[in-house]
Amino acid sequence: MTDQTFVSLPQEEERPTWPALAKGFRCKCPNCGKGKLLYGYLKVNDTCSECGQELFHHRADDGPAYLTILIVGHLMAPALHISYVNFRPDPLTMALLFSVGCVALSLFLLPRLKGAVIGFQWARRMHGFDDKS
Repeated sequence: MTDQTFVSLPQEEERPTWPALAKGFRCKCPNCGKGKLLYGYLKVNDTCSECGQELFHHRADDGPAYLTILIVGHLMAPALHISYVNFRPDPLTMALLFSVGCVALSLFLLPRLKGAVIGFQWARRMHGFDDKS
């Protein structure tokens, strides 16, 4: 039998995923939860104003848009069915209400889901959030 030796590698501090997702959903820095993550509607700050965490590494790209479409579609489709079956509103009224509802819910969710995606990337040390500089 051969003698095996194990080298102990330095352990990186674990970053919990769910708190980072919650902080990102609130559009706050995933590290400290205090600094603003976004300026404008969807523009990400380069660094956190509170803790100095670099945020420009993110690669949110199309993920938040896909998640927004997924959530809005899964909420509005059953609502559309229930309202049609139970209330039989005028087609124009129903189209107007659901159009406004889809747009409003999409505008509400998009920046929050972008923050959540950035929080997930930070927690999992993806795309430059790994502190190996």
